[in-house]
Amino acid sequence: MLSLLPVELIAKIVGELNLDDVIKISQLSRRLNLVASDPILNVWRLPILRNLRSEEYEGSLKNLSVYMSVPRHNWVDILSIGRASYILFETTLPNLKDAEWDEAFKRRFLPSWRKWRKDSSWRPAFLRVLHQTWHRSCTSCTANEAWTKYIVLNRNGSANQLEAASRTFNPALIFDDIRLQQNMLHLDMRVRLIVQFADVRVLALGTLNRPLSSLTVNCNAKTLLCPPGVLPATTAVAEYSPLKYPLPAQSHVDYPLYTPGGADKRWIPEEAGLEWVGGLMLVSQILGQGVNDASLEEGSLDRDFLVGPGRKQYVSFTWDDLWAIAPWLEEKITKQIDGPGLGL
Repeated sequence: MLSLLPVELIAKIVGELNLDDVIKISQLSRRLNLVASDPILNVWRLPILRNLRSEEYEGSLKNLSVYMSVPRHNWVDILSIGRASYILFETTLPNLKDAEWDEAFKRRFLPSWRKWRKDSSWRPAFLRVLHQTWHRSCTSCTANEAWTKYIVLNRNGSANQLEAASRTFNPALIFDDIRLQQNMLHLDMRVRLIVQFADVRVLALGTLNRPLSSLTVNCNAKTLLCPPGVLPATTAVAEYSPLKYPLPAQSHVDYPLYTPGGADKRWIPEEAGLEWVGGLMLVSQILGQGVNDASLEEGSLDRDFLVGPGRKQYVSFTWDDLWAIAPWLEEKITKQIDGPGLGL
């Protein structure tokens, strides 16, 4: 009976199975092997994605590259989403084209990380950066990046790209100094998760208040955290599409559109009248051991994102990274300043 079904329907049925069963079916007959090998039907993609989004991977995933019926472009998904330690130490990697390694690099890492490429091809560059990120996620090593860059959106519409020593980098202390300079130390620090990726998440540190004057309101802070035309209830907005480079984690898969599920906290209901005031600090935090979507539950707010195991390592966040996650801000920022000061 199976031989009488159209190949599209066979592919749809097989795609609902787990990975182990797909491997078995691909070896049952010549016709099923041809269906499994078709890169357009790609019966492997959904089982692979279900594995990558689960906490435990099927044993067959690590040796998937030995099966010739698996279209090689599925490995771009594995390299983009899979756990770093799993890719580095457990999987058997296939031979991929340099363009496919480049695609995986763009999907997984922040744009500014491309500066770390030192090879003529993208495979060693991808694996080196992945190992470096994994190493920093479980140690306090800062040998590869002595200075960590971050961005501050100012209330006057300008923005500064600043840096601090990586060994002692503490965004809470740096932001306390910013609040002190702006006479806002009496206001509580608020931390918002903007977006999470496979290895890092972008955090915003700011302050909320009922301003007596509009001069203290940071309009770009609200524009970044709550882009105009994008609301939690919005299902489709023509001028935005889900971010692809880099690829957000499942908890923020629809970013910059709202992702249901509780992890997307950009639209946390604030008390009426509160506005973002003063500067807004943007940092990129490496996801250390023990930090995953479970840390993004409803109770996780403010200092919970900065304090605790696996939350001490940071990597540079630059202009290129800001334009990647918030391209609508590029025309809103009146002046881009490298270093401290008001610029020329």
